[in-house]
Amino acid sequence: MSRVLIVGGGAAGMFAAVHAARRGHEVRLFEKNDRLGRKLFITGKGRCNLTNACGQEELFEAVLRNSKFLYSSFYVCTNQAVMDFFEEVGLKLKVERGNRVFPASDHSSDVIRVLAEEIKRQGAAVHLHAAVREVAQKGEGFVVRTAEGTEFYGDSCIIATGGLSYPATGSTGDGYRWAKMLGHQVTPLSPGLVPMEAKESWALELQGLSLKNVAASVWNGGKKLYEAFGEMLFTHYGVSGPLILTASSRLGAWKGEEELTLSIDLKPALSEKQLDQRILRDFEENKNRLFKNALGKLFPAKLIPVMVNVSGIAPEKQVNMISKEERRQLVRLIKDFRLTLTGFRDYNEAIITRGGISVKEIDPGTMESKKVKNLYFAGEILDLDAVTGGFNLQIAWSTAYMAARAVR
Repeated sequence: MSRVLIVGGGAAGMFAAVHAARRGHEVRLFEKNDRLGRKLFITGKGRCNLTNACGQEELFEAVLRNSKFLYSSFYVCTNQAVMDFFEEVGLKLKVERGNRVFPASDHSSDVIRVLAEEIKRQGAAVHLHAAVREVAQKGEGFVVRTAEGTEFYGDSCIIATGGLSYPATGSTGDGYRWAKMLGHQVTPLSPGLVPMEAKESWALELQGLSLKNVAASVWNGGKKLYEAFGEMLFTHYGVSGPLILTASSRLGAWKGEEELTLSIDLKPALSEKQLDQRILRDFEENKNRLFKNALGKLFPAKLIPVMVNVSGIAPEKQVNMISKEERRQLVRLIKDFRLTLTGFRDYNEAIITRGGISVKEIDPGTMESKKVKNLYFAGEILDLDAVTGGFNLQIAWSTAYMAARAVR
C-alpha cells in the first residue's frame, strides 16, 4: 500500500480519490474550499451534465484538442463505465436530448454527495480549507505544503487542480505553476466554451431570449469558420448558449483582433421559397394590419421590434402595401440574421480552460509524467477540451481513473 496525495477536490480529484482508495492505497485529498466540488456544483446550470451516452466514435469527435491522447482513457473508463459507477454508488441517472446524462434529481449536489460518501466509505482522508502552497519532490516521493505551513508526504501525487475558468470556485491556475516548477510545459491558455460579445446595441434588447432549432455560422469575411444547429441565447453583452459556446472553442486562437460575423438562420427547416410562401399566408391573414403588428406567428414577441427595425420596412406600413422586394428582403433577413462578434468573455464565464499541461509529456495509458516519476495529472489541467454536452466531465472521469489505476 502506498501513500497517494491528490491535490484538487473537483470532479477529477474526487474520482481519483475513490478509485485509488478502492485499490488499497492510503489517500489524502486536498481542497482549498470549505467543501468538495465547488465547480461541479454549478455545471449544467446546477444540474450537472456528467457525461454523454453517445457511441465511442462520437465521444472522440467531441474532443477538440488531442483526442488521440484519450484513446486508452476512453476505452478503459468508458462513458458507460462512468454511468455504471454512479448508479452503483446510488445516483439515479437520466438521458436527455443530445444523449446528455444528468442525475435524475436534476441536482448537481447529488453527484458531489455520492462521490464524497464513497470517498469516506473507502477510508480516504479529505482535507478541506487546505490551500496548497507547493507541490515538490522529496526523495522518490512528494511533499505537499499547505498555506498554514503543514507538510504531508506521499509516495505519489495526482494534480487535479483544474484550469482558470470560474476562478470564484477556486480554479486559480496553481497547478500550472507547480507543473512548470517540476519541469513541464504549459501550452497557451485561453477561456474555452465561453460566451461572445457583439457590437450591435440591439443585442441588449434581446437579453434573455432563447432561440431553439436555429442554424448558426461564423464567418471571417467570405470564409466560414463554424456551422451548427441547435440552441442559443441573447445576453446583455452579446450571445451565449450551446451553439455559441461550442463555436467559441472551434474558433481557436481568435481573440477579437478582427471582427467576425455571426449569421443566424431563424427558420432552417424552410427554404427561401417556402419561407416566402409562409410570409405571404401570414400577410394575407393580416392584410389590414401594420407591419409591426403582423409578425406574431413568425417570431417570439421580444424579437419582433428588432426584426422590424433591421428589416428596413416601415413599422407603420400596412401589410397589403408591402412590395414583393420588401418581402424578399425580410426572407433574406430571417435566413441570414447577422451580428458582429467582437471578442470572448473572460474566465469568469468560461466553462473550461483551453490549453494546459502538454500531453506530449504525459503517458496516455497512465497519466503519469514522462519527466517526473510517480507524478500524475488528471482533468482540466491537461491540454484537452471538448464541446458541450458532458464530454469535458467524461475527460475528467477517464483521466482520473487512469491515474488512480496506475499509482504505485
